[in-house]
Amino acid sequence: MCGIAGLISLAAQPEALECSARDMANAIAHRGPDGEGGWIDAAIGVGISHRRLAIIDVSEAGAQPMMSADGRWVVSYNDEIKCG
Repeated sequence: MCGIAGLISLAAQPEALECSARDMANAIAHRGPDGEGGWIDAAIGVGISHRRLAIIDVSEAGAQPMMSADGRWVVSYNDEIKCG
């Protein structure tokens, strides 16, 4: 099963936020050996980490966190999106 972690820190500097997100991903490495990803927005103090266990979609198209085409939305989740 994939692993997801996140944090909100209004006081963290960008480097500290990035380091914390990386540490979170490392702490849940056992949850997903097939990939890892992270995203931070230092301006609002938010970080997301994801460890991936690829079962259904083993392609890079399933890599997370996922970002919308315009970059406005970011999501990390433990399931699949079915279209159609």
